[in-house]
Amino acid sequence: MSEPKEMIFVNVNVEISTDALQTIVENAKKIAGPNENGSYDVDTADKVSEIISRFLLEKDFDAYTGNIENYK
Repeated sequence: MSEPKEMIFVNVNVEISTDALQTIVENAKKIAGPNENGSYDVDTADKVSEIISRFLLEKDFDAYTGNIENYK
């Protein structure tokens, strides 16, 4: 079993569809549920970051970055 790789946070601008963002917000609210005032205590920007990070890990972003053809 290999050791986990060291990870860092990188602040970047990414383009995602408005549909994807709307879905993330809706699902984050469903998971969090409303508080006693009916508001939702969820940071959707953090949730977007979590989802994109998980996607990159699952889809082997390291291998993708290693292929020079992906830079064209």
